[in-house]
Amino acid sequence: MPLLVAPALPAGSLGARAQPRLAVRPGLALRPWRSADAPVVRAAFDCPAIQRWHVRRLDGDDEARAWTAQWADRWRTETAASWAIVDADDQPVGQVGLRGVLLTEASAHLSYWVLPAARGTGVAAAAVQALTRWSFRRAGLHRLSLEHSTGNAASCRVAARAGFAVEGLLRAAVRHADGWHDMHLHARLRTD
Repeated sequence: MPLLVAPALPAGSLGARAQPRLAVRPGLALRPWRSADAPVVRAAFDCPAIQRWHVRRLDGDDEARAWTAQWADRWRTETAASWAIVDADDQPVGQVGLRGVLLTEASAHLSYWVLPAARGTGVAAAAVQALTRWSFRRAGLHRLSLEHSTGNAASCRVAARAGFAVEGLLRAAVRHADGWHDMHLHARLRTD
């Protein structure tokens, strides 16, 4: 049987168009970050539950504004993308994004976090599913992966609900504030 190889995505296939707004479910959407979202971003990065699983910290409002502003350039350069998960009032309740975008490999890493008020409502899994659909159907990606600490059971549940199979264990792969963490590696293929 011949091996079917998908053509590599050309540079400019994402950056040449505006980052889209994506429907998730009624009352929930993904949209590009705005400067006005900086207070929500700062609150998220100040949240102890989010800090526990993320290495990055934000030092003040200026750094939160810089965090929101970086995504427009990263979209244009096709290296990463991030969307605010927004409620019916267009207020951010979380983040979902693509990191390490490699168009020539048709792959990216997926990331997500959700503010405490939105946890336990299926927001993260629904947002991951929406971004996954767009990544495969519209962006032309073939493989999405995600990693989380083996101690982060909530992220593992989100990955499983979104159809990301566990592929393996990365030993002592990421250093968090409390030391080195083993990481679960999950992935989905366009053909799954």
